Amino acid sequence: MMMDGTETPQTAANLVLLGPPGAGKGTQARMLEDTFGLVQLSTGDLLRAAVAAGTEAGRAAKTVMEAGDLVSDEIVIAILRDRLAEPDCVGGVILDGFPRTTVQAEALDGLLADLGQDIRAAISLEVDDAAMVTRISGRYTCGGCGEGYHDSFKTPAVDGKCDKCGGTDMKRRADDNAETVTQRLVAYHAQTAPLISYYDARGVLARVDAMAPIGDVAKELNALVASTLA
Repeated sequence: MMMDGTETPQTAANLVLLGPPGAGKGTQARMLEDTFGLVQLSTGDLLRAAVAAGTEAGRAAKTVMEAGDLVSDEIVIAILRDRLAEPDCVGGVILDGFPRTTVQAEALDGLLADLGQDIRAAISLEVDDAAMVTRISGRYTCGGCGEGYHDSFKTPAVDGKCDKCGGTDMKRRADDNAETVTQRLVAYHAQTAPLISYYDARGVLARVDAMAPIGDVAKELNALVASTLA
């Protein structure tokens, strides 16, 4: 029911993707977006767009970020409310990176209830921590064309030379190292364990093995989302 008392049909297929950095949330969300016509919404993109657009919530976010502080849940929810009101979101969205805590999940539920909507499914991309450390800490890219490589899984035919463009300027992200990745995984599990329980208690949690090949993960997700939307 809307805030004005009118009934709104449950047409929006809103999904939450849960998973640590490197689990493939962004990649899988983009494929789901293309397959099902949903709109991927990530917190970072939402904040940048709101700041660029100069909305009331965007201006509030800009002030906080310029002060070097974290944007509050209230501001993020206000930005999300504005975004969900746009026409392209009428069929549903894929939330990538939000919520991160049960407090945020409760605030999101309140926002969606005001809109006559809910979360259809919260999908947890399950990973093996040790394997994730290896997967992420070995990544590097060609500085010229952006082609991705890995110390163990995908090395150039000629060491230090890009197969695609022939460039030799290979780059690694500063935070793609074993110590940092391990810390991020610990933080993720500490925050998200209660969030998984939150959605499980509501009967909307699904788990997918994110250590499988990308195509296999996509196939399982497609089947899961198709059944959710049926």
